[in-house]
Amino acid sequence: MTARWIEAMRPRTLPVSVSGVIAGTACAVMDGAFSFTPAILCLLFAMLAQIASNFGNEYFDYKNGIDRKGRDGFRRGVTEGDISPKAMKYATFGTLAIAAAVGCTMLFYADWWIIPIGIAIGIFALAYSAGPYPLSHHGLGDVAVIVFFGVAPVTLTCYLQQGSWESIATSLPTSIAIGLLAANVLIVNNYRDMDDDRAVNKNTTVVIFGRNRMRWCYLLSGITGMAVMFPVWRILPLYCMAVPLLYLGFHINTWRKISSSQGAALNPLLGETARNLLIFTLLFLAAAIICQSF
Repeated sequence: MTARWIEAMRPRTLPVSVSGVIAGTACAVMDGAFSFTPAILCLLFAMLAQIASNFGNEYFDYKNGIDRKGRDGFRRGVTEGDISPKAMKYATFGTLAIAAAVGCTMLFYADWWIIPIGIAIGIFALAYSAGPYPLSHHGLGDVAVIVFFGVAPVTLTCYLQQGSWESIATSLPTSIAIGLLAANVLIVNNYRDMDDDRAVNKNTTVVIFGRNRMRWCYLLSGITGMAVMFPVWRILPLYCMAVPLLYLGFHINTWRKISSSQGAALNPLLGETARNLLIFTLLFLAAAIICQSF
């Protein structure tokens, strides 16, 4: 049973939330403002919020009749009967409550305005799959991912460590880049599920625009992400350009595999896309540390 709960957390996608915090930390490091405690708090909050969203996605998609047994995607514990709907509902709101508690500790490092932002993130965790207008059912999931897995975690992680918005010139373009790369994980997920989603009128961007267009969108998102970070690359030494070049190498290789894969064969590529994002942020952090050290 423990294995089923771990699977419901969708560990292959968790690098998405981790990466935003790492990238925000890299921006803080570039300005010599690294602070361990707020960085850890941001990491815990981001992971808990994503896990709550993943739990909620399972529960609400089951409740709304979106999922079916034997789907090509990752095994859905509730749909397959491994986890009861009631247990998943409690897990969703319980995890969200823990995330909120962690978020409250951030008040030691920010003013009151952090509270409405935290509430907005909590609402998004549920609104992605629930409510009168689920974002993931109306082609808005990708935009939400860019905002809540890119812009919000990167800029806020940097702010909480620095105590000001002085690094916004680097954290904002970085946050947009991370959001675009994170959205690629969702593209692979919806690329795989297009036929199932269309059958239940779940209008993801892949259902709306088709697999071919979104496959090219996947490629362009990675390239655009690296281009958006031009203000950051301009500050760093020339040898740090190895970071975006290495990422693009991984990115293009994964894109080629996606172009020739379908069904369950896309599951490892979803994890690979998240892995590419994590590798990029770790390399970016390493470059920031090296540059700060010298």
